[in-house]
Amino acid sequence: MQSPLTPPIAPQLARAERALPEGDGWSYEPKLDGFRAIVFSDGHEQLVQSRNGRPLDRYFPELVFAPGRYVLDGELVISGPDGHDDFEALQQRIHPATSRVKLLAESTPATFVVFDILAEGDRSLLAEPFQRRRELLEAANLKPFTVIERRLDREQASEWLQTREGVIAKRLDAPYRPGERVGMLKIRRQRTLDCVVIGWREASRGGAVGSLILGLYQPDGEIRHVGHCAGFPAKRARELIDVVTPLETGGRGEPSQSRWSKGNDAGWRELRRELVAEVQIDHTSDGRIRHGARLLRFRDDKPPRECDVGQLDA
Repeated sequence: MQSPLTPPIAPQLARAERALPEGDGWSYEPKLDGFRAIVFSDGHEQLVQSRNGRPLDRYFPELVFAPGRYVLDGELVISGPDGHDDFEALQQRIHPATSRVKLLAESTPATFVVFDILAEGDRSLLAEPFQRRRELLEAANLKPFTVIERRLDREQASEWLQTREGVIAKRLDAPYRPGERVGMLKIRRQRTLDCVVIGWREASRGGAVGSLILGLYQPDGEIRHVGHCAGFPAKRARELIDVVTPLETGGRGEPSQSRWSKGNDAGWRELRRELVAEVQIDHTSDGRIRHGARLLRFRDDKPPRECDVGQLDA
């Protein structure tokens, strides 16, 4: 393959911030929930590279490449029934069996959404400011790829903090810096849920809580495991032992494992359905909390039965 850029290339990364940046000179895009990917094309020869530099081509045979010589930065996504990105379905696409890959390509096809163009023809565009790269990307008309929507108005972009996973802000004058967290910011949508703490796992070193297991009530009155919260400071993790142990039932919960668990024991100690926790989350997918949750407080004022799955649709 002939290209002014040699794979693998580390994608430019975003620095996490809590709010959209102030001032002029920014471009805003909705944050997607997929696999970051860089596409190299040279005529009939193509390569799809993961964020970690590994080839993804064999897992996504349905991708159709626009003709030409170019290098694109973007994200592989699968749209779920509700119109939101379905990360769980995307994870299932990474399968060792060729027959399974073919079946999933037909039943849950992925699309490639383009963020940036890094090379065109024989010319590298890494040193060009983002505004110029965006103009070249739009002019290239690389159908059937979808070019991500963008906004230049901060107030308009803030709407995505209510409806999407978050916002990516990019400096219009910034060059592309592979592997660096410069010129690009990531602002996640922040949401809170009230959940029933249905169990807990002990920290690997013992004597402290490693994670709290969260559940929500379904319309049929059954409670469903929807995720966990972890990452407690050491002192807080030890203090939580005194909160959870009096509520233990002696039972043990065993959430279903997947191939992503690498055979680790996911068992947890079951608790009486009495403790309500308000947690902060980034995103939900397929009826579960993604990326884990952060414990804000326990709510003695809220009955556990009021913690229902309807919160996930808010």
